[in-house]
Amino acid sequence: MQPKPTIPVSNLKMKNKFFIALALLTLPMITFSQRTLRIEIEGLRNSCGQMQLELKNEKEKQIKVVTKSISNNICIIFIEDIKSGKYGFIFFHDENNNEKLDVNGLGIPKEGFGYSNNPKNYFGPPSFNKTIFELTDSKIVKCKITYF
Repeated sequence: MQPKPTIPVSNLKMKNKFFIALALLTLPMITFSQRTLRIEIEGLRNSCGQMQLELKNEKEKQIKVVTKSISNNICIIFIEDIKSGKYGFIFFHDENNNEKLDVNGLGIPKEGFGYSNNPKNYFGPPSFNKTIFELTDSKIVKCKITYF
């Protein structure tokens, strides 16, 4: 029977050092590539119902839809592990939990609504371009809600 070849101890130490160095170099890249978007919606007239939010990329492709509860007339939404890029969103206060923005006979919203960047909306919704913001790192976006 032939003896099994052995790996010199110095080679094992070198391999361990290599893998440790590789792990230490790649860990920051993994950590930095994970971004969190924190959206704070303030000025809600009550804490009834829930907030509905739709996040889109710059090509207006839907990325995520979020439904979140409201507490103390504020809603904070976290979207985690999001890539760098340009995004925009629309949100509304679904006070009666029917998952749609209720409007009156003239099409005017009965429930609160808003957009990223808080653009003014004089005669209908703003263009999507006015809602776009750039995300390069974790970010907090503060929004105001509009009620008619």
